[in-house]
Amino acid sequence: MRRLLRRRTEAEMAGEVAAAAAITSPVAEPDPTAAAFFDVDNTMMRGASIYHFARGLASRGLFTTKDLVRFALGQAVFRVRGNENPEHIAQAKETALAFVVGLKVDDIVRLGEEIYDEVMAERIWAGTRALAQSHLDAGQRVWLVTATPVELSRVIAQRLGLTGALGTVAETENGVYTGRLVGDLLHGPAKAEAVKALARREGLDLSRCTAYSDSANDLPLLQLVGHPCAINPDSELMEYSREHDWTVKDFRTGRKATMAGLPIAAAAGAVAGGIAAAIALRKHYRSA
Repeated sequence: MRRLLRRRTEAEMAGEVAAAAAITSPVAEPDPTAAAFFDVDNTMMRGASIYHFARGLASRGLFTTKDLVRFALGQAVFRVRGNENPEHIAQAKETALAFVVGLKVDDIVRLGEEIYDEVMAERIWAGTRALAQSHLDAGQRVWLVTATPVELSRVIAQRLGLTGALGTVAETENGVYTGRLVGDLLHGPAKAEAVKALARREGLDLSRCTAYSDSANDLPLLQLVGHPCAINPDSELMEYSREHDWTVKDFRTGRKATMAGLPIAAAAGAVAGGIAAAIALRKHYRSA
């Protein structure tokens, strides 16, 4: 019980931090109390966004596939199920943060913009993008909600013309990462806490809001809003959606959720890709 209470407290803190870091863009003729929230990986985009980012870095010769695989295998727990062992999560965070120390935020943002245009834009699901646009056309704000670092998730939101993004927040000092998180990973229950905090700040009526995700890990978020929708759902979310008469939309062709995207994308997860990016930039700085 004590461990569950600790995880809940960390989730609340991560949610509050993510909401505080979110930047709002105005909409024309706004509907002030309704909004839509979209998961990113396999919901808005085919595969894992941070993995595509890491691949973009690899194409620049900044790290090797061996680096990516070695760390991805150690972090796979983040994309397997929602009941991760808290001790494993803590160990994974420590490993990731050891590589983040000293990296520049501006470098992450600049590379994120370049790599989005090069390799991510073509992987956006047209059907999901159309859903987001329908909310914007109705005057509703549209937010991404993802474990991806907030700097990269903001790039994706900006490129798609969305309101903003809620993502994992890393501590910085003078534009440089300290190697510590502010709060915790924006994952599972933390996503719901982030949306609650944002709703309080923005005056949203969650019963009028919509949320979209592909994963049962995001059930806390989907259960929070009045209009949950499963997009390209995994088997557990599909079953839950059918039992509760939720809307389901599938924009995939061929393989289902467990095999969707690139082979390593699911295993890499948010933290593993972040580690790969950190390794790449570290090598770049050392060779400069």
